[in-house]
Amino acid sequence: MKLPNLANSFRFTRDMWSSPWVAAIGRFAALVAVFLFFAVLVEGGKFYTPRNLENILRQSAVYATAALGMTMIIIAGGIDLSVGSMIALSVVTVAWILDYHYAVPGSQGQVETVYLIHRWPVLLPWIALVAGVLVSVLAGFINGITVVGLRLVPFIVTLGTMGIFRGLAKGLAQEKDIYPREDTWLTRLMDPTLTSHDPHWRAWILPPGVWILIIAAIVAALVLRYTKLGRYIFAIGSNEETARLCGVPVGRVKIATYTLGGLFTGLAGLMQFSFIGGIGQPTSAIAYELFVIAAVVIGGGSLMGGQGSILGSVIGALIITILYMGGQQMGWPKWVQETVIGMIIIAAVVIDRLRQRATS
Repeated sequence: MKLPNLANSFRFTRDMWSSPWVAAIGRFAALVAVFLFFAVLVEGGKFYTPRNLENILRQSAVYATAALGMTMIIIAGGIDLSVGSMIALSVVTVAWILDYHYAVPGSQGQVETVYLIHRWPVLLPWIALVAGVLVSVLAGFINGITVVGLRLVPFIVTLGTMGIFRGLAKGLAQEKDIYPREDTWLTRLMDPTLTSHDPHWRAWILPPGVWILIIAAIVAALVLRYTKLGRYIFAIGSNEETARLCGVPVGRVKIATYTLGGLFTGLAGLMQFSFIGGIGQPTSAIAYELFVIAAVVIGGGSLMGGQGSILGSVIGALIITILYMGGQQMGWPKWVQETVIGMIIIAAVVIDRLRQRATS
């Protein structure tokens, strides 16, 4: 009689720890613990001032938006190391279009410079927005078609495109920062709202870029949970061969997943453009792939595929940002911050493997 009771007890414990609600509560508890750690140790209460809290939200919005696409890619059993370069390419594309100018003959034989933003002050920012997102979507599609078409390991493909996309960004910017002649609403996407002196801007409550993240996260969660594509992504990540035998179009789903990843990375590029002050900086977002992958892994994504959640990745992005900004305010050298984040990634992977063994 004792053996069945023991088996039932083990089964209950296993089911409890594998529950998504328990996992979500655990990640939220980790977020609170990390925040309280720095709130106590940073002197003068500077860590929980409205300005600093808003800065945490602004920075984490860039990581989290890129992590939405990375979540889908990792669930499908892939990875994308070119995220930071794609963000930089998007940033430079937006700035290049906003700063586009050409020479025309002027009076008395002189040459005049005409800035397109002066001709199309309303339309040009929208063109820049669409182009900035589309160039990242195209980059994601290239990653997907290369992985599927050449049957190469995603790690190798995206390691190569990381250099290619960064090189394209530097080439478009001619290896220097681009300073658009006029500020537009694109420049203000990530401007602080709580500490703004403009009552109309404060009415947003959160920066527009954060609202974009919230909407994008809801859409991504709905896609993963309620669409055929979402079910296929989980199926491929869990067991690709079984999914193929069941009729799942594995190649097309992988291409679509990397393309969607490019879409979310393009949105992150728009936020990054605003966050760094509306500058086309080809060297921006260096090592962002580390932060984005860390956010997904900390949020419960498995590098083996088949597991991950949008909410978890957003929480993971907040944890990464708090660690980064908290370390800065405590005077940690950059190498210490990077070491801590690397150790957290390894710890998260180890915990994931132990959890898989316990629930199998």
